[in-house]
Amino acid sequence: MSLQEEIKARLFQELQPAKLEVVDFSEEHSGHAGNPVNKKEGTHIRIVLYSSAFSGKSKLEQHRIVYSILKPWIDRGLHAIVLETGEN
Repeated sequence: MSLQEEIKARLFQELQPAKLEVVDFSEEHSGHAGNPVNKKEGTHIRIVLYSSAFSGKSKLEQHRIVYSILKPWIDRGLHAIVLETGEN
């Protein structure tokens, strides 16, 4: 299972989103600061996630929830996350 699929499965399991998109764009940053070993996966992702779990929560709270779910991947080198979140 790819990193992108792992993250998507975990977010779906935890938040049952109405809309979920996960795009790994690490390859675009291969060789840049923060990715000096030219990793092609797992350093930069874009997530669009709309879930009823975010009902009544601020954007900051929504993002904190997502970051807490992503912690295992952050600990392994994921360092750039573009988030679009909201209630469905």
